[in-house]
Amino acid sequence: MVLQEGELRLYARGPLMGMPHAMLQNRLSLSPSQIADLRLAASKMTGPARRAFEAEMTLKYCAGNPLMAEAVFGWGRQTVALGLAERRSGLICRGSQSAFSGRKRWEEQHPQAAQALRDLAEAHAQQDPTFRTCLTYTRLTAQAALQALRDQG
Repeated sequence: MVLQEGELRLYARGPLMGMPHAMLQNRLSLSPSQIADLRLAASKMTGPARRAFEAEMTLKYCAGNPLMAEAVFGWGRQTVALGLAERRSGLICRGSQSAFSGRKRWEEQHPQAAQALRDLAEAHAQQDPTFRTCLTYTRLTAQAALQALRDQG
């Protein structure tokens, strides 16, 4: 929303169904600079944090209406609706890209070998000689650990 020559400018592509222009003007309690600040803040966030922020601002300033949030702030109404649903249900939606992409950790690919390596390192662990910290140190090189794992089978 930007005030130009005393008029309200909305970020909508088409007519706003069921929302007269006067209703939008009366419902908003934000100045154009505040709206610009909220848009900037949302643009700096990504993923669930952004959707949560947009949902909170929609509830606070647009009465929970994603269409009004799209018109006022220029945010996608589907994104705002998803943020509202996440807030209502408490479940965070993950996209296919983030949920199924990327290489799995070695520990997830080889759980038995990872457990054997943990057990081996635990056997060689020793307390910090100064007793100032609760950290333990392992005097085991990678080459020695690999040889020990080969010996175990």
